[in-house]
Amino acid sequence: MPSTPAVRFDQVSKIYASARGPLQALKSVSFDIEPGEFFGLLGPNGAGKTTLISVLAGLARASSGTVKVMGHDVTTEYAAARKSLGIVPQELVFDPFFSVRETLRIQSGYFGVKHNDAWIDELLAALGLADKAGANMRQLSGGMKRRVLVAQALVHRPPVIVLDEPTAGVDVELRQTLWQFISRLNREGHTVLLTTHYLEEAEALCGRIAMLKQGQVVALDRTSALLAGRASTMLRFKTDSPLPPAIAAAARVTGRVVQAKAHDAAEVETMLSLLRTSGVKVEDLEIGRADLEDVFLEIMNGVAA
Repeated sequence: MPSTPAVRFDQVSKIYASARGPLQALKSVSFDIEPGEFFGLLGPNGAGKTTLISVLAGLARASSGTVKVMGHDVTTEYAAARKSLGIVPQELVFDPFFSVRETLRIQSGYFGVKHNDAWIDELLAALGLADKAGANMRQLSGGMKRRVLVAQALVHRPPVIVLDEPTAGVDVELRQTLWQFISRLNREGHTVLLTTHYLEEAEALCGRIAMLKQGQVVALDRTSALLAGRASTMLRFKTDSPLPPAIAAAARVTGRVVQAKAHDAAEVETMLSLLRTSGVKVEDLEIGRADLEDVFLEIMNGVAA
């Protein structure tokens, strides 16, 4: 007998009223996230990611379709569905009148959880907050406040963890601390849903990925399959020279760094020959595999493999 999905989006649409008329933020979005998955939800700004997370959290109501968490409908069984979720939001929202430990105890009380000081201590230690337990929330740096948000989301031990841009604007140390702890929870059976603009994080962490564009799912597959299904070779180099038009038209240029797709060795040799004959001075030349950012840009730009 198949297991109940940890999260199920079934034909979810959301239409907002606006001064310019109806605005469709989501269009018939459907996919399941299985128990124990580390799942990525990607898309450009305005693609509908935040709206979908808001519907999942019960902060917005879908215009049509259903969303379930561990089998509980987020509308008709809100309390049970919400108790199954731990959500780390993008915004730094906190009560300035309580200490870190008090904040976590209060959050526990919202879900009817008592006598969980041992788990709170474990969260504080795992997230590098042990020495801040007695500090008032308003005394903390932005990075420390974000750590507390993560602890708040996990304090009731939810089976499903939702991370909405959790590492936006944070330092490298926090990223490493967060991913070590979240990966541990995932290995222990927690389901993780991650939205991020750091595609290297999604590629490293997520076993399966859905990509949204203009409110619709435009890609849904295992991360390895998405990477294998696109151009597998990428030419990367640095230059200060103008590129030949044939390469410039298809390359991705970031400052001095140029990345150009090639389907096979012959195409690589053609590009290198063209660079030589055009007098382009190339530094730090690398030939490697396409990464998730390459795949993401192809899909968002509607480029066929």
